[in-house]
Amino acid sequence: MLFGRTPVLPTPDQALPGRETPGFTAPGRHTVLGNSPAGPYPEGLAVADFGLGCFWGAERKFWQTPGVWTTLVGYQGGHTPNPTYEEVCSGLTGHTEAVRVVYDPAVVPYTTLLKVFWEAHDPTQGFRQGNDVGTQYRSAVYTHSPAQAAEADASRAAYQRVLTDSGHGAITTEIAPADGRPFYPAESYHQQYLDKNPDGYCGIGGTGVSCPIGVARAQG
Repeated sequence: MLFGRTPVLPTPDQALPGRETPGFTAPGRHTVLGNSPAGPYPEGLAVADFGLGCFWGAERKFWQTPGVWTTLVGYQGGHTPNPTYEEVCSGLTGHTEAVRVVYDPAVVPYTTLLKVFWEAHDPTQGFRQGNDVGTQYRSAVYTHSPAQAAEADASRAAYQRVLTDSGHGAITTEIAPADGRPFYPAESYHQQYLDKNPDGYCGIGGTGVSCPIGVARAQG
């Protein structure tokens, strides 16, 4: 735990060693959408990865989005292979809590998912979201194609303009390729947590500033 210290990302040499094989597997069925979170996924679907604070509430934002086929929460962007929740919360893995979103691009474009992402949290807070403090709560977009990367970069620039106009600070969101940043599924009790626990904790909250429609086509 951080015990009042300023959160700092560990270097690879400082990170916990983890393990070669996962200690748990993804569930076979999504409790809300009914599909398999782990895959393989049907042809024509696409994958998007987002970090926006506590993944319990973040996952719910995406499973409520029409065109999303399934969701899965996990750990991504750090150094420790196959981490546990306790290891991630220690701040010594480098991972952020992430949501993997499997979606039908013919129904919901990636730009719509980006709009959900930006509006569901405050992307200006660094290693925190509200009262949740730690490197595992940082904002991140891990892209699966050059097109996703371009749309994510353009959306960040577009949203920064409206945030600045509204008096907010600089966006701290990390945008990086998912390649080389494996997604490790979280323990089963974290999956669809707020469906299993409707009154459970949800720490994410947006800025109240709307993200422009068509952000991927916005000019810098």
